[in-house]
Amino acid sequence: MGLAALVTLTCAAIGFPVAYFIARIASRRTRGLLVVAILLPLWASYLVKVFAWRTILQEKGVLNWLLAPLGLESPGYGDVAVWLVFTYLWLPYMILPIVAGLERIPPSLLEASADLGGRAGVTFRRVILPLALPSVAAGSIFTFSLTLGDYIAPTLVSSTQFLGNVVQREVGVSGNLPLAAAVATIPIVVMIGYLLIARRMGAFEAL
Repeated sequence: MGLAALVTLTCAAIGFPVAYFIARIASRRTRGLLVVAILLPLWASYLVKVFAWRTILQEKGVLNWLLAPLGLESPGYGDVAVWLVFTYLWLPYMILPIVAGLERIPPSLLEASADLGGRAGVTFRRVILPLALPSVAAGSIFTFSLTLGDYIAPTLVSSTQFLGNVVQREVGVSGNLPLAAAVATIPIVVMIGYLLIARRMGAFEAL
């Protein structure tokens, strides 16, 4: 759950500036190109993307080749690799709801803030950010839940055991269905609580 929260925070930190540029700054042509660039990875197979990252992160992968001149090296297979892969996989699910939320902010509110002497930073902090938070919460539902329930990426790029790995092992290997069912209820309970919090933040209206 800790990694799911970290992936969600990372996606929000990266996704919000990208979404803001698309929704409020970019020209119509640039906006269309960026949206296509964000959607394009979603058309590729999940397994293809994970195996591509597995190749990138390996000892003789392209990441080591790029980092070698800087005296750095690839994190290899481990928790950092899982974090990188999940952030890449779920980032579009964070960006798109935020773009939609930012586009729904009435320009008149921004004009009113400017007329009242609000600087750009003040307008962003007191007008744009509060109105965009439901969209961030909506995106976080996807990033958090998808990370919490995944077991394929952790298996391919690390030895870390997620809840999904435990369920898969107990069902497919040990045949311990009662334990698998008990473990499977953990993400269900967590997501029910998360959805209730997201609902209070207005996330459902932003979807």
